[in-house]
Amino acid sequence: MKLRVLWFGRKAPAWADAAWEDYARRVQRWVRLETAVLRPTAFTGDVEAVREDEAARLLAGIGPRDRLVVLDERGCDFTTEAFRDLVVDGLHDTGGSVVFAIGGPYGHGAAARAAAHRVVRLGALVLNHQVARIVLIEQIYRSLSLEHRVPYHH
Repeated sequence: MKLRVLWFGRKAPAWADAAWEDYARRVQRWVRLETAVLRPTAFTGDVEAVREDEAARLLAGIGPRDRLVVLDERGCDFTTEAFRDLVVDGLHDTGGSVVFAIGGPYGHGAAARAAAHRVVRLGALVLNHQVARIVLIEQIYRSLSLEHRVPYHH
């Protein structure tokens, strides 16, 4: 069972890396976790061209058996239990990986959203990429702790 988290960005601040590493270490008790930072496409005046390029590069790294979950402010809201089901069912049902993707500064392109198994938003507020990745890894940990009955959720 493997989880992959991909995001478009640059060097993260130390506080964000520290929070990420803390939760990533916890998650790896139960699943293999891989992460990759993808370089954002340079902005040349066309937001849609940036989104399309990043979507194409993202999708090039997604295997046919992978289950892509795109994080997007236009996505669906999930309860904790529904998110747990998304994570756990994905780990058991796919022969590939569950891949979570955080878009670049302009969000995901239409191709990435269309190819996704689910398009999820982490909340009604727009979060910067560093906060979004920390919220994501914490929710992944929460999901796995619920599944393994670790007293973390309540």
